[in-house]
Parts: sequence; C-alpha cells; structure tokens
Amino acid sequence: MRVVAGSHRGKVLTAPPGHALRPTADRVRESVFNILAHGKFGEGGASILQGARVLDAFAGTGAMGIEALSRGALHASFIESDRTALDALRANLRAVREAANATVLGADALSPPRAAEPVTVAFLDPPYREGLGPKALAALAAAGWFAPGAIVTVEVAAREEFAAPTGFEILDERRYGAARIVIVRAT
Repeated sequence: MRVVAGSHRGKVLTAPPGHALRPTADRVRESVFNILAHGKFGEGGASILQGARVLDAFAGTGAMGIEALSRGALHASFIESDRTALDALRANLRAVREAANATVLGADALSPPRAAEPVTVAFLDPPYREGLGPKALAALAAAGWFAPGAIVTVEVAAREEFAAPTGFEILDERRYGAARIVIVRAT
C-alpha cells in the first residue's frame, strides 16, 4: 500500500500483518481523490483538499487521511478504536513526517469524542455489511465533526444498503469491485 499522489507520493504505508484490517485499495483511493480534486465539489473547480481539515474515521492504517495530507490538507484527525491499527497509523504518520499535522484519537466512531474543530472533508470506512455508515455519520454529526456543506465519502460493500441519515444528502455513488463509495454532503 502506497501514497498515490502529492508530496508523499510513493511512500509505503504499513498495515499490521495478519490483522483483520481492510485498507482501501490504492486504485479506489486514487479514484476517490480524483473525484474530490476534480469533481464538482470545490469552488470554481478548485480542489476541496487544499488547506482543508479532514477526518478519517474507522481509520485503520490512516491511508485516506494521509493521502489527504499528501494532497494539501492542512490537518487530519483520525478516529480508530483498535490498538494494533493505532500503532500502525502512528507509525505511518511518522514515516511521512505528518504527525504534527494530525490528531489521533483512540475512540469509537459510533460514540466519538466532541470535535475540537469541524472538518470540511471526511472519510468513513466502517466494517462492511453491518450498517455502520449511517450510524457513524449521525454520531459524528451530533459530536460536531462536520462543518455545514462538508463532503463525506463512505465506503460500503458493493451491494450493502445505504440510506443517508437526516442532515445528509447523497451526491454520488461509485462501485469498485467489492466496494462502493457513497459521497454525501452535510446539509
């Protein structure tokens, strides 16, 4: 697993061996970031990542948040509850020298701590087929994590049902093999 683009392009990210993590594939991560950078979400065609504060929830190795930092995000917050994944995440941040631009929270995205500051871009990658995406969106919103108009990508299984909770509208959906990316906006 590597950082796809930006200032850390090509840097190798580690994942715990034999651990039950399911990192977002490089190809899917590249597609998501291309959509965010060149899609209809930024003002006047500008990338929504430049200078953004981002959240990577169910962060695992932190690949999504690190990719955002590599592409110009100002700060990334990571929420992950698994200790082994947290160790890998912290090691990855050190490897790309971004620890100073990151906040790592050992917490559950379904009952998150209050946000220090809302984010404008977020990535959620909950375990597949458990219906956790909408629940996490609602919990994170209640804890003040999303600025008005924040763009959130939620990775779910390709055939998993997803209904945006109150306060969110679905903007786009893309399928990549066994994964589906749902892009929502906080209203």
